[in-house]
This record gives sequence, structure tokens and C-alpha cells, in this order.
Amino acid sequence: MIEATDFRNAMSLLTTAVNVITTRGATGVHGFTASAVCSVTDTPPTLLVCMNQSSRSHAHFIENKILSVNVLGAQHEQISNAFASSKFSSEERFKLGSWTTLETGSPVLEDALVSFDCHIEQIQEVGTHSIFICRVVAIQQSQQEESLVYFNRAYHQVGQLELA
Repeated sequence: MIEATDFRNAMSLLTTAVNVITTRGATGVHGFTASAVCSVTDTPPTLLVCMNQSSRSHAHFIENKILSVNVLGAQHEQISNAFASSKFSSEERFKLGSWTTLETGSPVLEDALVSFDCHIEQIQEVGTHSIFICRVVAIQQSQQEESLVYFNRAYHQVGQLELA
């Protein structure tokens, strides 16, 4: 049997994009940092997001049935840390960065590499997490060219640097 610690240590070697997942509803705006996001299919455009059920904002995502996936650029490390920390309230988190909305009304980070605005169509519970299957209804892409990624429990930057 594989121990949870051994699994987490092995998964830390899987390089992943850093994303801030957001929602808006009657209870306000909420968000969290996630690396467990991936494409499901392009017809229809669908992605999945995994969220820990013990997260303080979990119920809001279930209730709202909408979310935006904001893929962070190299300059967004502070935003990633704020949305990952329990030290910040939802209101404090959204004071960082400049936010707008697309079709669903979920907050979209204006200078994210790309943002996917989604309706949550299915929710599957697996162990400690919920898997949200999300239909993409709008996309916003910025001119940023460097991505913030997480590898071996640390942030790194990936992308094209133009040399002068």
C-alpha cells in the first residue's frame, strides 16, 4: 500500500501550472490556489478542477455552480500565496491584482496568462477532494508570456524571455 506522504512526495515532482480558481454568488467572492486543473475535451470545451472538501470556500463553489480558472503568470507569486493562505480573508485576497468578469460573473484576473470562465456541470467526490467538471463558456487571454509553475514544492518561471 502506498502511503499518502510517499504519494505527495512523488506528486511534488510533477510540474504544474499555478491557478487561482474563483467564484461569485450570494455569499460574495471566493477563491483558492490550485495546481490540479486539466483539460478534459475540446468538444465541448471542458476542463476539470480538483478542490479539497475541507476548504473553507468549498461550499460556495458547490452552491454557485460557476468558477473561473485564472492561469497565473510569472508576476503572480504573491497572489498565489494569498489565495493559498488561510491568513487572508476573501476580501483581502481580491484586493491583490485587478479583477473583472466575463460571462458567469466569476472574478477574472485581468493580467492572467489565460482565464477560463466556466459552469460546473458535474461534481464527483473522490477521497478528500471534489472534482468539478466544468464547461468553458468564455476565455480571456493576456499578452503575458511567462507562466508561474510549481515543481518540487517551489515556484518557477517558464516562458520566453526576449533578450535586448
